[in-house]
Amino acid sequence: MAPTISPLAPGDFPWMPAIPGVRLATTNCGIRYQGRDDLMVALLDAGTTVAGVVTRSLTASAPVHWCKKNLAGGSARAIVVNSGNSNAFTGKAGEAFVQATVEAAATLAGCEPGEVFVASTGVIGQPIPADAIARHLPGLANSFDAGGWFPAAKAIMTTDTFAKGVTRTAKIGGTTVTLNGFAKGSGMIAPDMATMLGFVFTDAAIAAPVLQKLLAEANEQSFNCITVDGDTSTSDTVLLCATGQAGNKPVTKAGDKSLADFKAQLNALMVDLAQQIVRDGEGATKFVTVRVEGAASDKAARRIALSIANSPLVKTAIAGEDANWGRIVMAVGKAGEKADRDKLRISAGGVLIAADGMEVPGYDETPVVEHMKGRYIDFLVELGIGSGAATVWTCDLTHGYIDINGSYRS
Repeated sequence: MAPTISPLAPGDFPWMPAIPGVRLATTNCGIRYQGRDDLMVALLDAGTTVAGVVTRSLTASAPVHWCKKNLAGGSARAIVVNSGNSNAFTGKAGEAFVQATVEAAATLAGCEPGEVFVASTGVIGQPIPADAIARHLPGLANSFDAGGWFPAAKAIMTTDTFAKGVTRTAKIGGTTVTLNGFAKGSGMIAPDMATMLGFVFTDAAIAAPVLQKLLAEANEQSFNCITVDGDTSTSDTVLLCATGQAGNKPVTKAGDKSLADFKAQLNALMVDLAQQIVRDGEGATKFVTVRVEGAASDKAARRIALSIANSPLVKTAIAGEDANWGRIVMAVGKAGEKADRDKLRISAGGVLIAADGMEVPGYDETPVVEHMKGRYIDFLVELGIGSGAATVWTCDLTHGYIDINGSYRS
């Protein structure tokens, strides 16, 4: 049975235009799911540059290691992604699976193995036959479609309840370029360099080193600012591919002023995808924004914000619509960053709750209780120490999360 769509789902999957130089296909390989596609393949024209960020987990999957090695080449011709099995902690069998997949994809795309990128998501520690994907790739030769964004986004889903996609346009030196992106993620979300799986494509002409800088910066403001459950995946991978077919003057320097709009639109696209992942958090019923201001540094502010956003006590209070602001005080204190009781200010839904080391005199909990009953919850924590600031996004923690993860392998 398909999972019930999250109450926080943003609506229908957006219409996404073709990106010159990108074609997509999907199929079912029978890795885990029946009755739905579990494989996505993207073919990219020659000359496509690539950038990527991957998990820093010390138990990263075989596909992550492959991508990390190939990113140095800066060129991509094929991306192969499966759902249902993460190919993590699968030893030599996992490496053989990657090798067989890459060889078959390189033949399909007519490229070198170093131009093939792979990603897998799903159960950890379960080896699969080396040819589980490879034997299906030749049959896809006539199935590629420049408009296949929605099927591609659906094929990479695991416990997701909806497909996640975003499209944007930007100007580079007067030339209009297009950006399309899709991602998957619902649980095991606490990114460290990247988040779950995400793939962004553009027809802009941008050199790989510049693309890498743009992606890394956008990633810090988006995927690395979300958390569902505090757990970092073994498979986190985000790739950004630029086919160079829009006709803009190729950008070879990161400081090129013509990139301003592209950078802004890339950042917006990735924040949108990241927030969609939080909206689809396993069992989530509320979308939570945590803002921290006045910290000793931006890094300190993010650490405090994530301490709040990852706290099971905070998240269950939100799920229970309990205006228990003392749990936020607790989470600030445990973060390990500089804080002063008498300077700390805490607000919920725009209502100041605590200041000067205690509850605000005359505090009326009524509007805060009403705020906690809504779908969208906002907390502001002001440290009063420095100029550091950060915003992170999370969701509540409900029994639905236990139901999903308690039976994930069954």
